Amino acid sequence: MINAVGNPQTILLLGGTSEIGLAICAEYLKKGPARIVLATLPNDPLREGAVAQMEAAGASKVEVVDFDALDTDSHPKVIDAAWAGGDVDVAIVAFGVLGDAEQLWQDQRKAVQVAGINYTAAVSVGVLVGEKMKAQGYGRIIAMSSVAGERVRRSNFVYGSTKAGLDGFYLGLGEALRPFGPRVLVIRPGQVRTTTTLDHWKATGAKEAPFTVDKEEVAALAVSASEKGKDLIWAPGPVRFLMSIIRHIPRPIFRKLPL
Repeated sequence: MINAVGNPQTILLLGGTSEIGLAICAEYLKKGPARIVLATLPNDPLREGAVAQMEAAGASKVEVVDFDALDTDSHPKVIDAAWAGGDVDVAIVAFGVLGDAEQLWQDQRKAVQVAGINYTAAVSVGVLVGEKMKAQGYGRIIAMSSVAGERVRRSNFVYGSTKAGLDGFYLGLGEALRPFGPRVLVIRPGQVRTTTTLDHWKATGAKEAPFTVDKEEVAALAVSASEKGKDLIWAPGPVRFLMSIIRHIPRPIFRKLPL
């Protein structure tokens, strides 16, 4: 139950080792202790570190639930386990994979895997979490989307298409749940400095894009926007205006841009 001053008492992180997801949990913990439920792969080498990070951040209790995004048949049990200790006030959907953009559109198996994790699994847990929060009559869902899904680019169109789907689903879920009390926030960050992006830049020789932000900045924006009941934000904020321009560039011109 969200307490008298608006702070959540239980937070579920789907993608329990996500750096951005953990940063959002840590931002909430600045306001007061809470029970943290980390849903992550059982063999994820980062899960012990994630537990320690949440304990150090002030969690009153940290629980770990085994979660395999691709095993959608197991998702009802995962969500039931997360709710076993009581209502969940905030659920953060922060799992996903980037993949090699050029390999993905030429490798059917890997393309389907990325789509399964980034989109199908996100829909699967979204329906289940939405059902739980509808029943309890309140709650907040925070879904990590990406500006890559606002206008899908040739340079990463498989990944971008999965984020476009996720984005549309969670915006729609927010509208469907609104009459029953729960709220859904979709976050569209640009590039975020995480271990994954830093490794990607090293491997590909890519450079940091304009408006790149730290995960802590995304977390602060997410918590503030969710508390205000917003349904969509960009991180950082000015990216909204950049994407408004990009969305309206004619395709023949867009095709020639170095995006």
